[in-house]
Amino acid sequence: MPCTEAYREHIMYTFNGYCKTVIRFAAITAWRDRIRRRQKEISVEYLTEEKFYPLGTTDEYFEAPYEEHPITICGQTVILTNGELAAALLSLPEKNREIIFLYFFGHYTQREIGEMYGRCRSTAWHHIHSALQMLHEEMDVIFREES
Repeated sequence: MPCTEAYREHIMYTFNGYCKTVIRFAAITAWRDRIRRRQKEISVEYLTEEKFYPLGTTDEYFEAPYEEHPITICGQTVILTNGELAAALLSLPEKNREIIFLYFFGHYTQREIGEMYGRCRSTAWHHIHSALQMLHEEMDVIFREES
């Protein structure tokens, strides 16, 4: 069936009309949504006058400095603010501490860690995973001792 010029023009006008209708209804929907949102909004002045809520607060943990727990791993000193984590890291074997340090603090990839230890990437991942499991177990022991 050959397309005549009149048929093409009809398709173009039909498509243009469809697009205008879609745009018009999208604008109406956006207008209605904006009206609904305005009806649900409450002025901040209303809240402060009626209930006397403070507009700002200060947190105590910003005022008091953290207790620092320095740990030396791979010849570098890492300062941790969590004493339990520092104790758990110190209880791990040296190699596991180094692997955790390289991966999380040194931002080395699994491949780079594997090359440092003469292993492949998947073996490095296994060592990282096992070191994290050991760290998790040590943290559990520390938390059980506290409670």
